[in-house]
Amino acid sequence: MRAQVVIIGAGPAGLMLGRLLELAGIDTIILERKSPDYVLGRIRAGVLEQGSIDLMGRAQAGARMHAEGLIHHGVELSFDGDRQRFDFTQLMGRHVMVYGQTEVTRDLMAVRRSSTIYEAEDVSLHDFDGKPWVTYRKDGLTHRIDCDFIAGCDGFHGICRASVPPPAIATFERTYPFGWLGVLVDQPPVADELIYAHHARGFALCSQRSAVRSRYYIQVPADEKAEAWDDARFWDELRSRLNPETAEALQTGSSIEKSIAPLRSFVAEPLRFGQLFLAGDAAHIVPPTGAKGLNLALSDVAALADAFIEHYIDRSPAALKGYSTKALQRIWKAERFSWWMTNLLHTFPETGDFGRRIQRAEFDYLTGSTVAQQSFAENYLGLPF
Repeated sequence: MRAQVVIIGAGPAGLMLGRLLELAGIDTIILERKSPDYVLGRIRAGVLEQGSIDLMGRAQAGARMHAEGLIHHGVELSFDGDRQRFDFTQLMGRHVMVYGQTEVTRDLMAVRRSSTIYEAEDVSLHDFDGKPWVTYRKDGLTHRIDCDFIAGCDGFHGICRASVPPPAIATFERTYPFGWLGVLVDQPPVADELIYAHHARGFALCSQRSAVRSRYYIQVPADEKAEAWDDARFWDELRSRLNPETAEALQTGSSIEKSIAPLRSFVAEPLRFGQLFLAGDAAHIVPPTGAKGLNLALSDVAALADAFIEHYIDRSPAALKGYSTKALQRIWKAERFSWWMTNLLHTFPETGDFGRRIQRAEFDYLTGSTVAQQSFAENYLGLPF
């Protein structure tokens, strides 16, 4: 087979890139090692920046999102029960939308018309410094695809970044000493907007998936096991970290999904290696605190799609040459904001009482300064794609 661009990975980044390219008349094939049902079974957060909302419209995949997505005009932060709402509309004139990553993936699957090959095993990249080609196994047979470019959208553990020789790539990482224990429950959210809570016992987040389905998180040690937490223990701990009014209003129930997500900050540089380009989680990971993971992946592929379109339609290589530098500028700003929010809202035992006093001072400064609130809102709402 042959394609102009082979995309590795059929998550939201790969599917969005493929959709934008097929709308421009660029021939693509997506390879995904898992089944469609497996891909849709990944439970992920879904707070969409305006850039992501606009990109779904550009991909002609936004109708259901606009019908079902929940507009949020602000968020609430609390510190040891002291509450502060940040009104994004008043501060910046913009908003975010809660719409699950699974639903974004489903919508992009529904509009794709080009070839997506699921359950492609043993994907291998060849000669991406010259004339690239990709091999994979399917139904016991080995297949080959020749191409002009390869887009690595296959996640943190994918083959694309791992195929780059170590001297050619640098990685920067911080692993946090805790994770998020998350519970999904079929109960109405405790509030209309997200609540981020700092408490001496640890961080907590009240989030949502719809008007009748909620997602809650608490900070736990990195080596904790989800099996150690029955529902009753989880709800008791969550209530202890929320202000009394919120805790009283919380509607609990049997969890329909429970898991622990580790937290890390990670960036790979550069993002181009010959004719291989990295995007999304293959290139970077952010803590979920700032709601940046999905949005950062979509901003990557928006820039990469524009670069491919400029190459094929305008016959200019400039945007492809500049993709890595351009994407990394935005990536590091999102990494900074996610790191800042993580440090403000979580407990770090090694920092002691001094560290908590600094966190309190940061919270007080944020709640007392309009300039600081505008900076917070600008970053949470998302920098321009």
